[in-house]
Amino acid sequence: MTRRQLGRLAAGAAMLQKTPARAAGNYTGALDGYEGKITPADFDPVFYTRQLYQTAPLAMTFHEGTRKQTEAWQKRLRTKVTELLGGFPKTRVALQPETLEVREFPRYRREKFVFTSKPGLAVLGYVLTPKDGKPPYPTMVCVPGHGRGVDDIVGIDEHGQDRTDKDGYQHDFAIQVVEHGMAAVAIEPMAFGCRRDPLTKKKSGLKGSACQPVAGAALLLGQTMIGWRVWDVMRTIDFIETRKELDWTRVGCMGISGGGTCTTFSAALEPRIKVAMISGYLNIFRDCILSLSHCIDNYVPGILNYAEMYDVAGLIAPRPLFVESGEKDEIFPIAASRESFARVKKVYQSLGADDVIEQETFDGPHSFWGVKGVPFLARHLSA
Repeated sequence: MTRRQLGRLAAGAAMLQKTPARAAGNYTGALDGYEGKITPADFDPVFYTRQLYQTAPLAMTFHEGTRKQTEAWQKRLRTKVTELLGGFPKTRVALQPETLEVREFPRYRREKFVFTSKPGLAVLGYVLTPKDGKPPYPTMVCVPGHGRGVDDIVGIDEHGQDRTDKDGYQHDFAIQVVEHGMAAVAIEPMAFGCRRDPLTKKKSGLKGSACQPVAGAALLLGQTMIGWRVWDVMRTIDFIETRKELDWTRVGCMGISGGGTCTTFSAALEPRIKVAMISGYLNIFRDCILSLSHCIDNYVPGILNYAEMYDVAGLIAPRPLFVESGEKDEIFPIAASRESFARVKKVYQSLGADDVIEQETFDGPHSFWGVKGVPFLARHLSA
């Protein structure tokens, strides 16, 4: 053996001596055994971002004041949030609505329709109207969360067949709406269900969303998925205005999870929405969107420079608002939901409207509940 080979052997032995011993199969990463020489938190990017959050400007967050001051704050923040979402089209193209199908059920009528939201962009939806009562009906715009899309809230199963049990985490809440005497206009959010690209449909089946490519494209264009979905809600209200059996002066908006996101921003920015129900969403960016893995469609670039989620929800005041949260929700932690609601309520108190905001928490996971929320909507839209 040459001197060079001996040197290499010795160096290898020295390295083995310096490498901390570890049990076979328990390797978790390159820093195993060096915990005493490093600060683990320095390698934790989520910890780093939470530290950054502590200095987030929140330059336009709500501060208690007079009614006039609160209204002025709302006006300023609405303008800023609209800008951060990427803005909205200056003009509205013709809706060109078309009815595709009408079905009769014992307690309600269901119509499948499509309309044009923007040039080259169509929306699918369902109008559910009760067989009891007298038109024009107070109407809820219903927005589903992640899953199969609008089918999941209007009683259609994974085989395209009607179901009688309110299955899944969304529990067919559009049907619950119509069972309480209101009409429901349930829409397919962009990147869900039939509003997906062929590649996503092929790879993901019925449940996979196209949020990743579409929301990513929006960001590349200086816009956001939230902004695009809010615009669809605005156009849905335009559609409601064309229907004689629907009362466009009594329109609300509701949604679970990602539909709750859409509801929050839509109700904050669209004054025609008279009442809102946010299910499984209202929280604090710090504890959910910033700290846990969420879909890209949740993110609004730069929003923490100006406001938190509770500030955006505060723009709904003084219109009636119902919030529900599961106490076992692992992606929107319950403590932060309660804290956020308390902050939103301060805006309502400043406007003398704290009697029209309610929260219900329930012993359950991330899911639609509706026990007190749906009656709340019926009560306030009937007023």
